[in-house]
Amino acid sequence: MKINFIDLQAQYQAYKDEIDREVGEVMASAQFIGGPKLQKLEKELAEYTGAKHAVGCSSGTDALLLSLMALDIKAGDEVITTPFTFIATAEVIAFLGAKPVFVDIDESTYNIDPSLIEDAVTERTKAIIPVSLYGQCADMDAINAVAQKHGLPVIEDACQSFGAEYKNRKSCHLSTIGCTSFFPSKPLGAYGDGGAVFTDDDALAEKIRMLLNHGQNERYRHKLIGINGRLDAIQAAVLGVKLRHFDDEVAARQRIGGAYSEKLASANVVTPQIEADRTSVFAQYSIRVKHRESLAASLNGRGIPTAVHYPMPLHLQEAFAPLGYRKGDFPVSEQISSEIMSLPMSPYLSEEQQNYIVGALKELA
Repeated sequence: MKINFIDLQAQYQAYKDEIDREVGEVMASAQFIGGPKLQKLEKELAEYTGAKHAVGCSSGTDALLLSLMALDIKAGDEVITTPFTFIATAEVIAFLGAKPVFVDIDESTYNIDPSLIEDAVTERTKAIIPVSLYGQCADMDAINAVAQKHGLPVIEDACQSFGAEYKNRKSCHLSTIGCTSFFPSKPLGAYGDGGAVFTDDDALAEKIRMLLNHGQNERYRHKLIGINGRLDAIQAAVLGVKLRHFDDEVAARQRIGGAYSEKLASANVVTPQIEADRTSVFAQYSIRVKHRESLAASLNGRGIPTAVHYPMPLHLQEAFAPLGYRKGDFPVSEQISSEIMSLPMSPYLSEEQQNYIVGALKELA
C-alpha cells in the first residue's frame, strides 16, 4: 500500500470546481495584488478567530517578522521563545538584531513551559513568542500572566494551530498578536506561501498594513521602513474556498488524530497528549519512539512515509552558535528532538490506510 504523507491532491479534487472558479475570477480581473478577494478573506479570517483585525501577508515567517517590527523590536532587545520549533520563530528575532532567549518545553505538550519563563525575563526582554506546536495551543493564559506582570506583549506563533481552541477561544486570538502560516501543508494551506497576522489593537493593525507594503501610508508616501510582505489575490482566492470547508477538515483531523491515539495505545510509542482545556488541529501527528532512524526506514520500506519535526533544537543549530548555548542546556527539548517522528496525516487519510500504518508500527516499534 502506498500512502501520501499529506494528500493535497485529494483535497484539490474535492474542491476543484470552486477553486478553479475563484482563481479564474482573479485571472479575468487581472487584479493580482490586493483587491476584493483579499479583503473578503481578511474579513472571514477575523470573524473565524474572533480577532478584530486579520491582515494577510506573504508567509508565516513574515507574519512573525511584521509583528516584531510593529512592536519596535530592535538590536539589543531580547525575545523569549522555545528552542523546539521551526527555525523561523527565532530566525526573525535574530534577523532584527535582537537576541532569542530560549526556554525549555513541557514534556507532555512539547510547547514552552510557562513555569520557566519568568526566570528568563531581564531588563532587555521586550516580548514573548510561544509556539502552538503540532496543532495544540501553548498554555496561553499562564504565559499572558507572566507577560502582564512584566509589561510584555505576547506573539502567539500559531503557524501550526489555526483552527485549534484554547478554553473555547480560537488560536490566533489569545494574546497581543497571533501569527499563522498558509504554507500548503498547513491545516489551512494555500497553493504557495501565505500567512496572516491577527490583533485587536487598531494601531498595531494599521502599522502592520504599512510595514508589509514598504511602509506606505499612501501611494509613494513611506512613513516607515517596511518590506514587501503582501498576500497575493490568487492565494487569497484559494484560501477563501478552503476556509468554507475548514471546520469539516478540522473535525476529520481530530477524528483521525483521536483514532491514531486510541489504536496506538498498546504500541511501544508515546502518543500526543492533548490537554483537556484545548483541541488540536493535528498539523502533524507526532509520536515518540526509540530507534527512530531504523523504524522510519522499515516503515518507508512498506510504503509508509514519515518525517521528523524537528531533529535538532534551535539552541544547537550552527546559526545560533553565537548565543553560546550548549548541549544539555534544554534537556527536554533535546530528548524530544531525538525521539519525535510524524506519521501520515490529512483529512483524507482512510481508515484502511490508518489501520495499515498502525499495524506496521505495532509490529516494528
